[in-house]
Amino acid sequence: MKLAFILLGLLGGANLVYMKWATEVISPMQVAFLRVLFGFLPLVFAAWRQGAITRAQVRLLPHFLMMAAGATAFYFVAIIKGTSMVPLGIAGVLGGSIALFTALFSVVFLRSEKLTGVMAIGVVLGFLGIVLISRPWETGEGAISFTGVLWLLASSMILGLSYIYVRLFLSPANLPPLALATWQMGLALLILFFCTDFTGISHLLSSLRATIGVVVGLGILGTGAAFLLYYLLLQRMGAVASSSANYLAPAVALLLGWFMGDRFGLVEVVAITLIFASTALLQTQQRRAASTEEPPIAFVLPTLADESKE
Repeated sequence: MKLAFILLGLLGGANLVYMKWATEVISPMQVAFLRVLFGFLPLVFAAWRQGAITRAQVRLLPHFLMMAAGATAFYFVAIIKGTSMVPLGIAGVLGGSIALFTALFSVVFLRSEKLTGVMAIGVVLGFLGIVLISRPWETGEGAISFTGVLWLLASSMILGLSYIYVRLFLSPANLPPLALATWQMGLALLILFFCTDFTGISHLLSSLRATIGVVVGLGILGTGAAFLLYYLLLQRMGAVASSSANYLAPAVALLLGWFMGDRFGLVEVVAITLIFASTALLQTQQRRAASTEEPPIAFVLPTLADESKE
């Protein structure tokens, strides 16, 4: 289990590298389509082998479509666009700030959630870190792309909102996580197919590392296999414990960024520390709440923390 836990974090961090390689030769929309395509294949195979998909689940198709459009198609496009515009380590930290937005949306949309002192401190620290790391007051050469930051924050926001959607509309159905992810990825594949301009997608083949990165790294391993690993951890360890693997992904992204030439000054170090502290505080609050509640487990995406509770 420890090996699967570590591997899941490594896959999540490495995904950002594959995104950068791919967007050097094809568009973010094309990368997102290929990621979903090659991530869907192992999922649908596993779902078929386990009989996870049933005819009765069709009644939930409108909710599956909402999740596919927002938490998969838009999410992947947004995080790929954002990652292509900012340094790798910063992309990893901003893309991993889902806990911050989930806490805010929980207080707004869930009557059972109350704003606690710990949550308030976590949210303030998180937003302070985001402002420091994006440095919107800087312009010119060396400035962080504000557009890239907005895309990454949009990806985190849509994931945070999707967790609330799952708890409200899909958790009561008590679906197997594999079934939810397979429906979600399959429908997202259709959405991206009709929305993507495939002109020039063959340029991917001009770069061997980008091709292997998208097909094997980002798709089969970083999406399909990552979910199957998460599914294994979910069954053995529970949703809250297994979601802790996502602490590793931003750390892995930071290390990989450093090896690839990213350099961080004092401001970046402070900002990253604040965002990590925010995530730790918010997920600590989540664990405390999980110890007293046992709602149905729901799953959204393999690469990010699951906000359902054991």
